[in-house]
Amino acid sequence: MPMMILHTVSNPSPPKAPTTAFKSNAFQGVESCSTMAELKQLHAQFIKLGLSCDNDAMGRVIKFCALSESGDLNYALKVFDTLPEPDTFIYNTIIRGYLKGQFPESSVPFYSQMLLNSVMPNNFTFPPLIRCCCIANAIGEGKQVHGHVIKFGFGSDGFSRNNLIHMYVNFNCLEEARRVFDRLPVKDDVACTTLISGYAQWGYLNEALSVFGSMPEEKNSVCWNAMIASYVKNDRFYEAFALFQRMRAKGVTIDKFVAASILSACTGLGALKQGEWIHDYIKKSDIYVDPKLATTIIDMYCKCGCLDKAFDFFNGLPVKGISSWNCMIGGFAMHGKGEAAIKLLKEMEREKVVPDYITFVNVLSACSHSGLIEEGKHYFNYMTKTYGIEAGMEHYGCLVDMLGRAGLLEEARRVIEEMPISPDVGVLGALLGACRIHNNLGLGEDIGKKVIELEPHNSGRYVLLANLYANAGRWEDVAKVRKLMNDRGVKKPPGYSMVELGGVVDEFIAGGRTHPQAREIYGKVHEMLDRIRLEGYEAETHEMSEEERENPVYYHSEKLAIGYGLLKTEAGETIRITKNLRVCQDCHQASKLISKVYNREIIVRDRNRFHHFKGGECSCNDYW
Repeated sequence: MPMMILHTVSNPSPPKAPTTAFKSNAFQGVESCSTMAELKQLHAQFIKLGLSCDNDAMGRVIKFCALSESGDLNYALKVFDTLPEPDTFIYNTIIRGYLKGQFPESSVPFYSQMLLNSVMPNNFTFPPLIRCCCIANAIGEGKQVHGHVIKFGFGSDGFSRNNLIHMYVNFNCLEEARRVFDRLPVKDDVACTTLISGYAQWGYLNEALSVFGSMPEEKNSVCWNAMIASYVKNDRFYEAFALFQRMRAKGVTIDKFVAASILSACTGLGALKQGEWIHDYIKKSDIYVDPKLATTIIDMYCKCGCLDKAFDFFNGLPVKGISSWNCMIGGFAMHGKGEAAIKLLKEMEREKVVPDYITFVNVLSACSHSGLIEEGKHYFNYMTKTYGIEAGMEHYGCLVDMLGRAGLLEEARRVIEEMPISPDVGVLGALLGACRIHNNLGLGEDIGKKVIELEPHNSGRYVLLANLYANAGRWEDVAKVRKLMNDRGVKKPPGYSMVELGGVVDEFIAGGRTHPQAREIYGKVHEMLDRIRLEGYEAETHEMSEEERENPVYYHSEKLAIGYGLLKTEAGETIRITKNLRVCQDCHQASKLISKVYNREIIVRDRNRFHHFKGGECSCNDYW
């Protein structure tokens, strides 16, 4: 269209070549553009001035279109097609545009076109091209690009090498990633942290630690955080704490990333005092609390049993991201505070924050743990009608769990039968758990067998079915389930409970006697049992617990942790325990009675939820 305007001029004369000063001003105009409308006006001026084939001018136009927030990649491609001899900068810009615009699959064919047109790549070509291969899951093309990195003489370029390490890590090609790393002339922090994180991502902690140990002593916080985060990701929280202490001893500054990682370790261990120390450090050091760190703090307080502190911090946030809202609603859910979760959802809507998929998973979970059946049904339909969120597997799992816990087993079964997607083992497992709660052997036996075949190495599935048989007095079937477990080599995970006292976390396993104060602890446990027997306690001897069967129920890890807590705390202090397995019926009943006879609040976080034991009652209302 602009060329047609030029043709309407009578007796046209060739446009004068613009001066260097004029070009400089015009180019600055491109830099100051904020919209495509402004850019198109400048583009038209460039054409009038005879700059339509000038790579310097058109490169700036293409850069704005391909890379700015208000750009238009299609317009950039149209401009590109008009250039007789685009240079390397322009090709690189389009490749970056494909990366930014999330069209990574187009980058390699475009790069091939670049080579066919005899345009040589440079060190800026390969980093975005490698990232495109990574995002597009194009391992074959990525390896070919790696070959070109070497062929064109950029094998020593740090940016290209670091991106190759990231690509190979992403594809779980760790040997290739290590080869690239080993050939680096200078192993910078980026390369080291990428490889450490990659090893951790795929569960190779020893290899990650080897890379970390090979780094110079003067490691920055990014390197330390990579290793700490690796431990946290693999649930090795004690090692994370030990490394954090080494980091502090070295005088390395704690940034928001390290703070988030170590807070996650506190969450995993239920280490409230440590978590509070980190939070205080964040405040005193004026560390910027971004949405991710805010969510980590909320999660730590929720999962360490301090719901009030979590809510106070949440309310104090000047800006609440969707993840913070979801985390707080999820915190109410795990503590069985269904009405509070719903109230927070309504506040979220009043604040014009649009709930997402995770929001309603947490709301439905809250309804399930609180027995809010009608509210749960309402929000299951509400999320689709109001926000267009289609129910996913997690939503159906919550709905089935909610109906099953309430004893509406047939309704839960119908939900499964009418699901538009095939139910996964989580949905079926929710119904199996409900059958155990309500002793429905008929339905539970059928579901239990299906779940075991779908997840043959999950010991918890066998335990649920065995307990159904035990409650019905079908001991031969209990023996068959145990034999099936043995034949398949299925091992129950060791049951352990952790209690934090004075900033130190002590861990107890069922029947364990390695603690320095084991004799006193067992003496306290025997005292506890004697006192609660006077309140009517009788051990559940027939239940097949997820804790080790060879240890009697009165030596389960939770009881040892409570005994230690009673030994080491003052009268009236709250005892907080974190447990890796679901609380068994016997420990649940015992904990209620212990809270009564010792006049203590005992807060237990098990695999599924929180239990607040106080005055002989539990916050779950025996509904877990």
